[in-house]
Amino acid sequence: MTDTEPRTSGTTDGDPTAGAWAVLLPDERYQAERLVHHDVLELTGLPAAARPRPGDRVAVLVGEPLRLVALGRVARAGVGGREDPDDPQSDATAGALVVTYTRRALDEPVPVDGPALDGPVVALDPAAWRALADRLGPPPARRTWLVSLDLPIEAASRAEAVRIFWSYVQELGPRELPAFVSPSGDELAMQAFVLGVEANQDPEEDA
Repeated sequence: MTDTEPRTSGTTDGDPTAGAWAVLLPDERYQAERLVHHDVLELTGLPAAARPRPGDRVAVLVGEPLRLVALGRVARAGVGGREDPDDPQSDATAGALVVTYTRRALDEPVPVDGPALDGPVVALDPAAWRALADRLGPPPARRTWLVSLDLPIEAASRAEAVRIFWSYVQELGPRELPAFVSPSGDELAMQAFVLGVEANQDPEEDA
C-alpha cells in the first residue's frame, strides 16, 4: 500500500500504561523492508520470553553500528495481512510479533548510542524509548514524486505485452529492475533506483 497521509511521530504518545520495546532487525530483513512499502512489520521465530502486548510502543533498530530505523505499535497477530517477505510461507498468526509502523527512517537511519542489544526483542524503560523516539525529530515534509518503470517487451499484441510486463515485474522485482523517480514538475532530475538506492544507468559514465 502507498502512504498518502503523513504519519505522526511516536514522540507525541501520551499513553502511560503502554510498555516499551526495542526490536533488532537482521540486516537482510532491514534491506527487505526498504524495498517495498508495508504498513506493518511481522516477525516470526521469536523467543517465547519476548511477549510485547498489543498497544506497546516499539523502536525498530538495526546494527552494527546500532541505528534507529522506525517506530511502531504492537498490533494483534494477523493485523495487516501480509507474509514475512523473507519467508512467504510463514503463518502470520502463529506467534508472530506484528508492529504497525508509526514513523519510518529506513533510508536515513539515526545513530544510537549505547551497547548492542542482547536479543531480537528487548524490553525498554519508557524514558529510554522516548529518548530514542525524540532522535527522529519532526516528520519531513511530503511531496509528489513521479515513478516509472519502462521495459522493452516483444509481443504480438498490446494485451500480451502488458501480461509479459507484469510477469517480468513479479519475477525480477525491485532487486533487479531499475525504477526511475523524479520530483513532480522536474523530470530532468530523474534518478534510477535499484535495491532502494540510487543506481547509475549510464554505461558511458562507468567507462
